[in-house]
Amino acid sequence: MPVTIYPKFLTAEEAATYIGIREQTLAVWRSTKRYQIPFTRVGRLIRYRPEHLDAWLASRTIGAAVATA
Repeated sequence: MPVTIYPKFLTAEEAATYIGIREQTLAVWRSTKRYQIPFTRVGRLIRYRPEHLDAWLASRTIGAAVATA
């Protein structure tokens, strides 16, 4: 029987902790569209993918050195 691997989703609480803010702040940003952090709505549940949070954090990084090979 093949094994299906589903992408990891974080709850709003886990996502807020992941990026270092309060869950309430994340909810305000989502409702006011202050920051365009992608999320998935499943019914009334909100879920975030870690790779989307990583991309959002990277887009907010200022002055990072870019390594070239």
